[in-house]
Amino acid sequence: MISAEKNDQMTRVGPGTPAGRLLRRYWQPVALAEELQGPRPLKPVKLMGQDFVLFRDEAGRFGLLDRDCPHRGADLAYGRLESGGLRCAFHGWLFDATGQCLETPAEPAGSKLCTRIRQGAYPVVEKSGVVFAYVGEGEPPAFPEFDCFVAPDSHTFAFKGLWECNWLQALEVGIDPAHASFLHRFFEDEDTSESYGKQFRGASADSKMAITQVLREYDCPEIRVAPAPYGMQLTTLRKLSEEQTHVRVTNLVFPQAFVIPMSSEMTISQWHVPVDDTHCYWYAIFTSFTGPVDKQQMREQRLATIELPDYTSRKNKRNQYGYSVEEQMAQTYTGMGMDINVHDQWACESMGPIQDRTREHLGTTDKGIVAYRRMLQEAIDSTLAGDTAPMVIDASQAGALTGPASIDGVAATAQADDYCREADLARRRASDWASARLAA
Repeated sequence: MISAEKNDQMTRVGPGTPAGRLLRRYWQPVALAEELQGPRPLKPVKLMGQDFVLFRDEAGRFGLLDRDCPHRGADLAYGRLESGGLRCAFHGWLFDATGQCLETPAEPAGSKLCTRIRQGAYPVVEKSGVVFAYVGEGEPPAFPEFDCFVAPDSHTFAFKGLWECNWLQALEVGIDPAHASFLHRFFEDEDTSESYGKQFRGASADSKMAITQVLREYDCPEIRVAPAPYGMQLTTLRKLSEEQTHVRVTNLVFPQAFVIPMSSEMTISQWHVPVDDTHCYWYAIFTSFTGPVDKQQMREQRLATIELPDYTSRKNKRNQYGYSVEEQMAQTYTGMGMDINVHDQWACESMGPIQDRTREHLGTTDKGIVAYRRMLQEAIDSTLAGDTAPMVIDASQAGALTGPASIDGVAATAQADDYCREADLARRRASDWASARLAA
């Protein structure tokens, strides 16, 4: 249980708020690269309560500008992409990707007004199909050399979805290993050979046992939390017998991402990004260590549950998340279908737009959430004091931040403590792109 004041400090993200000041020190996902395809590569973006317009100019360069034109405040999201920039439809003022005003057409000949006008502009970079932006002060941090950023494009796939709740409660579901035994419980196991692209539906590594069976039958795990250079690592142990233990290793990447195993061949790196105080997007990069990702199949699977253009879930609070009494009795623990994203969305949105943490009572299995909140509060306090924060790194530090290892498998109980390191190393040695990096 925390105070209402601390809850506000950790959840509110507008300009000048404590958490908002902290999160602006990091690169934030703002769009999928595929959203900027087509004849008009432009979209409005709302990030941490601020309005921007994201575009790609004729030379392919990304730009992120404040959305209101500095002339008289008209909406640049309705502007025209032409003449090397974005032109306001009101009076024709033209801005390039750096925010420099290039033309003020209605001004008298010889006017130098445009040389004195600069629109708010922010650094933008594409990584593995996700467009990241930095909207804070000073120089942005370097990107760590995580698997999701260094794998070939052929071995990654990016997607996103919108949730109607605060970013923090959305993030915290990813660092809560105990919930999967209940929230994602299936009463029957699918053929694991048909599990491609489906989280929790395959078999654990080094085992033919379906992950769904492990979660269903072993619902009282031992959870270990350890600090890591990027944030923290969570190890969840489910003892299957005296001889075998199920090991699942996940990671919290500060400030608002986690890396988890999707299958024996693929990991998910996921960010929960505040749109405002009561809405957030999750952005996920799926990274394959074996063959190229079947992007078409992955996209089709997700478009079956997500509606464009806003990437909203087809099952949501307005249709009770597809809840079925009959399904809850016979097929799934929630009665809300087979997509675990819907399960997570219901859990997080049901807490309210911003969870009231003064009313919660945490248990032993919440140790990861407790550790993260302590880390978050310390980083907020450090930022308010003008000091550094975790993962605000430079290029020399970025090269040392690799992985992070994320594994789901069955180990000999006596070797469970070493399983993650050994299984991760074996997976990398068998991977064309990851083994090349090991050799380097």
